[in-house]
Amino acid sequence: SGRVLREEGAFLTCYLPCVVCADDPPLPPPSLPPAKQGCKFVALFDYQARTEEDLSFRAGDKFEVLDRSQDSWWIARLLVENGFARPGQKLQGYIPTNYVVPDQSIEAEPWFFGAMKRADAEKHLLYPDNQYGAFLIRESESQRGIFSLSVRDDQTVKHYLIKQMDNGDFFVSRRKTFQTLRAFVRHYSTSSDGLCVKLGKPCIKTEVPAPLELSYQTIDQWEIDRNSLQLLKRLGSGQFGEVWEGLWNNTTPVAIKTLKPGSMDPKDFLREAQIMKSLRHPKLIQLYAVCTLEDPIYIITELMRHGSLLEYLQNDGGLRIHLPQQVDMAAQVAAGMAYLESQNYIHRDLAARNVLVGEHNVYKVADFGLARVFKLENENVYEAKHETKLPVKWTAPEAIRSNKFSIKSDVWSFGILLFEIITYGKMPYAGMMGFQVLQKLDQGYRIPQPANCPQELYNIMLQCWNDKPNDRPTFETLRWSLEDYYEMDSTSYADANTFME
Repeated sequence: SGRVLREEGAFLTCYLPCVVCADDPPLPPPSLPPAKQGCKFVALFDYQARTEEDLSFRAGDKFEVLDRSQDSWWIARLLVENGFARPGQKLQGYIPTNYVVPDQSIEAEPWFFGAMKRADAEKHLLYPDNQYGAFLIRESESQRGIFSLSVRDDQTVKHYLIKQMDNGDFFVSRRKTFQTLRAFVRHYSTSSDGLCVKLGKPCIKTEVPAPLELSYQTIDQWEIDRNSLQLLKRLGSGQFGEVWEGLWNNTTPVAIKTLKPGSMDPKDFLREAQIMKSLRHPKLIQLYAVCTLEDPIYIITELMRHGSLLEYLQNDGGLRIHLPQQVDMAAQVAAGMAYLESQNYIHRDLAARNVLVGEHNVYKVADFGLARVFKLENENVYEAKHETKLPVKWTAPEAIRSNKFSIKSDVWSFGILLFEIITYGKMPYAGMMGFQVLQKLDQGYRIPQPANCPQELYNIMLQCWNDKPNDRPTFETLRWSLEDYYEMDSTSYADANTFME
């Protein structure tokens, strides 16, 4: 397609786990090297300290970074304006690196949203909290340095290509050019000057990132004391255990998966969990920590308050979720799976029950890799008894027959997930037992096109269910197909000259 793909994550060094005992005093911060002049950063989001060594801060606070030796947690000193701090404000401690950007950089501007597709810009700007004139500037995902302005005009969003002259000046209409994007925003915030509307407040940034670990302590010490956890509310249960909403260190909401005793070997699980913890992507559930020294094994992850996608779909039944939202769900899952594909990692149990729903229509893939370490007697994919609730109906035929899982068998499962999404969580192959499904598939049978499913989406399902694994699309292809589902060509961008008086 000619796209320039951006790497969105990478492996980090894995360490052997060790215990962090709740009775031990925390280790003191390392000695601080001299701060470099001009090393200033600004917070994009609020952050509440999770440990005594953390630093609480608010969006807009500025820092001098003192120690950048860790990738995900830095030691920083809060820069206090006019010598006055907020009451009780701590001035130095650890901060999560994905909450801050260099001060005075374009990333520090509240209206800059980085690389973003047009459909995502529309979704953000149409959130109810944004008003008439809300706007953002985004960068092309495929062409670095190419910018667009997206503006809310009542209940629609208009888009303008921001062009550049040979000398680097920016413009939407050659009648007025600007040396910087900041000057561009200042001008159109005082006068519409040909745009559909004068720029108002920057679009609200609703998607607050999760820190990459629970705290700096769990970077390489992620076998934690289970006494540091409180189980507050059971969110659900399944074949291998329960999921709870919990609290770590009396400060941090987390999800806690409790595994039934004997469901897996702790050593096998730890080997897999070391890889799982290093997988980092905005559309994957982040593994934070584990408790494996006694039963039940605990898996601690980021919390997604709206539960599984399956229940979310079934509870909605088409009241608020319609085709644009369904395509968006699928595109987000495909983005997470494309990252796993890039890391040569196989999920093995992709289904709506293993996708979780967060605030503001964020969907993340969960439980990747866990199916690999559950003991085989608990996951006999040939078993046809209905009460075992095994994933035969989601599993590619070659994986059932020969236990050969691959990223292409995950693609087959994604096709079933698409069926679940478009039918609001209906059971695939309704009325059939597992062994009947496999027999029918061998005869060329495929799930018929659901009544409310557009032909284009059904064609994607059929591609996922190709007999030959190598003929199935990649997740990267699926991602772009779904993200571009409603994309129009460049003629859909407004021309500022058409709005000139």
